[in-house]
Amino acid sequence: MSFPGPVSGRTPVDEGSPDSGTGTDGYRRLNRKSLLSIYFGHAVSYAILLGAFILLETYAERFLGPNYVLVRYAFIAVLAVVLVYMAVAPPVFYARYRYRITADRIDVRSGVLVLRHILVPIERVHQVEVSRGPVNSALGLAEVTITTAGGVATLSYLELEEAERVAELLNSLVGRMLKGRVPATEPAGD
Repeated sequence: MSFPGPVSGRTPVDEGSPDSGTGTDGYRRLNRKSLLSIYFGHAVSYAILLGAFILLETYAERFLGPNYVLVRYAFIAVLAVVLVYMAVAPPVFYARYRYRITADRIDVRSGVLVLRHILVPIERVHQVEVSRGPVNSALGLAEVTITTAGGVATLSYLELEEAERVAELLNSLVGRMLKGRVPATEPAGD
């Protein structure tokens, strides 16, 4: 599935940037290092699920009685489905994830099974935060969390320099928008 080109012909504010992450449609794509971070996160989730299965195998038979075999096979089926999803989902997420910032909005497209298209008007941005967990720090990646009056939007798995650049750009756009709202003062004494 492909996504449509630029939204309403709006030009990204950073178009013409020498960065290689910008496609011909004006959307920026993730660095391939993001795949490692996604796979690592999935591996940790799967290890927790596997730990729950081991606990089930060890202690559940005496509590579940005759239902134990049914629960055990259901759990094994869930483990198999989750394993397939965790192996297939990261490349799909990577291929579909894209974002761009224009003078008036942040546009994020993502999803694996459910496709999401998030539009955040710049005038709604209240706070911008750059954060990194231990895995993302090791890979040089970061997330930009954008808080608005209506909720939170996140630009995930950005390279650290890109995340800082996005935060600065959003801060600049919000500042420009607020300056435009300040009414012109009339000279005193008139």
